[in-house]
Amino acid sequence: MVESVHRIVSSESEELILVDDNDVEIGTLSKAACHDGEGILHRAFSLFIFNTRGELLLQQRSAAKRLWPLFWSNSCCSHPRAGETMDVAVGRRLQQELGLSGELEFIYKFAYQANFGEAGSEKELCSVFLGRTDASAVANANEIAGVRYVTAQQLNRELQDEPERFTPWFQMEWQRLTTDFADRLATYTKV
Repeated sequence: MVESVHRIVSSESEELILVDDNDVEIGTLSKAACHDGEGILHRAFSLFIFNTRGELLLQQRSAAKRLWPLFWSNSCCSHPRAGETMDVAVGRRLQQELGLSGELEFIYKFAYQANFGEAGSEKELCSVFLGRTDASAVANANEIAGVRYVTAQQLNRELQDEPERFTPWFQMEWQRLTTDFADRLATYTKV
């Protein structure tokens, strides 16, 4: 059983960093406005945390999330704040959402856009990180409905059999990690 806490760590009024296609900052805008309609390109990150058995920590997004509630996704994802470096933001959010810390490694950056019906869209320039820890997660119940560990093989089966259970960015990131960065990923998934 995973312990949980209740702490508000984000809001729709939070200011996100707007960027151009080259990741040059061009201003800030509320999280709500960034996710309205087709979305406005903003800076974000995704983190994949593995244990020393090579299993990936997945999170199920809170039912209160505007976009993709109760969908399974990577360990942690969010946005840096104005004036905050990406490394600081990733560490901060890992602590806030899962009560974890550790050495994190930047792998790649990509842009994507995904609609969630009438609720809005994600349009992000997303930095993808990998990390490892055997510490016990303490899920923030305001952000996370559940957590579980899966092997790469189990995840691949689930993504093939039931892709509709997973967030679109997670599916894109995992596909790219397993193809373009397979050697790097293998250092985390192989025991």
